[in-house]
Amino acid sequence: MLNPCRVCPRNCGVNRLAGEVGFCRTGALARVASAGAHFGEEPVLVGRNGSGTIFFQRCNLGCVFCQNYDISHFDGGVEAPAAELSQLMLTLQKRGCHNINLVTPTHVVPQILEAIIIARQEGLVVPIVYNCGGYESVEMLKVIEGYIDIYMPDFKYASAEAGLKYSGVSDYPRVAQAALAEMYRQVGPLKIDDKGIAVRGVLVRHLVLPADLADSRKVIDIVAETAPGCGINVMEQYHPCYRANEFEELMRLPAREEIASLRRYAQQRGLVRVD
Repeated sequence: MLNPCRVCPRNCGVNRLAGEVGFCRTGALARVASAGAHFGEEPVLVGRNGSGTIFFQRCNLGCVFCQNYDISHFDGGVEAPAAELSQLMLTLQKRGCHNINLVTPTHVVPQILEAIIIARQEGLVVPIVYNCGGYESVEMLKVIEGYIDIYMPDFKYASAEAGLKYSGVSDYPRVAQAALAEMYRQVGPLKIDDKGIAVRGVLVRHLVLPADLADSRKVIDIVAETAPGCGINVMEQYHPCYRANEFEELMRLPAREEIASLRRYAQQRGLVRVD
């Protein structure tokens, strides 16, 4: 799937095995930006010992307001062959992390899958979290079925126009909904153990944008209809950064009352509040 590349819906078609790069500017090997126990994620992932996060360099989306833009939009990181990546997973497990949290994995799924197979053979047992932007290939998701325990996609917009303007893709809602449906088919609604730690299921993130640019109520409707009873984090962390200053409408903050109202609406639609 790396030659020609069809790992994500962009279908760039380059030969990554030969060092060619497409939109994500990533070749045959995954690049790791950082890794460690992370305590800034949702409580159901963090627990007492942290979420074992591995941040991958670059991304398949071009979000103009990305808060991790130094990782997602610029070159950097260290190339990690599958054997090294698998050892990194095992090290995080040994440190007591409750899960392995793969952040921005979409463009390096084949490399990650190879590493997971090796790590499981060597004793990896904690849940694997697929922490992504939601713009996923259903074909690729089917390839990794059985290897991912928790899917944690963004659902950024209900508007295709907003997806094109702010993330550089013209079909975001359609693609994200199809991907969410496949994720839900594989792992179902969010399941939490008696210690309050997520062990399986779907947890959707939705970042509320100013002036309802994402059409948030419709996002919630789509999620509720596509993945009934899944977890959702209606996020209030938006602040203008990266290239947001190029868009006047992004240079403000969403109202706190609006966020509270959206959280209530998500619960009314039967989604499980996780924040």
